[in-house]
Amino acid sequence: MNSGLGEALLLGALQGLTEFLPVSSSGHLALAQLLFGIQEGGLTLNVMLHGGTLLATVVVLRKRLVAIVTDSWRGIRDPEYRGRSPGLQDISFVLLATLPTALFAFPLRDFVAESGGAPSVLGCGFLFTSLLLLSTLRAPSGERIAPPWWMAVAIGIAQGIAVIPGVSRSGSTIAVALWLGIRSERAFELSMLMSLPVVFGAVLLELRHVSELGYSVGVLIAGATSAFLVGLLALELVRRAVTQGRFAMFALWVFPLAIATLALGRAWPS
Repeated sequence: MNSGLGEALLLGALQGLTEFLPVSSSGHLALAQLLFGIQEGGLTLNVMLHGGTLLATVVVLRKRLVAIVTDSWRGIRDPEYRGRSPGLQDISFVLLATLPTALFAFPLRDFVAESGGAPSVLGCGFLFTSLLLLSTLRAPSGERIAPPWWMAVAIGIAQGIAVIPGVSRSGSTIAVALWLGIRSERAFELSMLMSLPVVFGAVLLELRHVSELGYSVGVLIAGATSAFLVGLLALELVRRAVTQGRFAMFALWVFPLAIATLALGRAWPS
């Protein structure tokens, strides 16, 4: 197998797997770079990989997205229906959640750039994620479908904090949603809806810096396809874990990883 193709397939699989599983994709990438010298595949490949996971999210949420568009259109045309339109409520939720995400993520970017790859930072991030996951074992059984604005802000803050490597975006947002009494299936759905503008924004930011392909078109498509297919599997796994009350099971991986990474930081402080 061509080394470029193999690398693209591997990076695509890792992207699809860790983007959605509550284990922190940024934390795993930073740890892989630290231990094995594994680097990102370049801007063009990163754009394609993010595009693959973005498409996977759209496919999994396709029914909800279609309902949001049609329902929002009805709400725009019918002022009397606008206030109780589920589609417009979802759009408002995502917008309200995205604002605090940006407000929290922006000040943290310098910290992440300077020390985000340090074992101590990664270990603390993994530990925080594992404790959040374990806490969902005690989360109340919620029935809320349409969370109010302040819940959107709270979940958006959780998403912003997840810019720190080791802190999982999906783990943080779903855990907070469950603790706020949101129904499990809805917690999964809202978390993934919130990811769409974040991932799309990341694609746009990377795309504007792309000057050359770096890989052949076939290799880029293979990487995106790998990210897409593995992303579909990861999304279904997370959905089932959340709805069946087994979301905490991912701590079986993240907690030992946190301890090992913190131990690495003690032995290898530089």
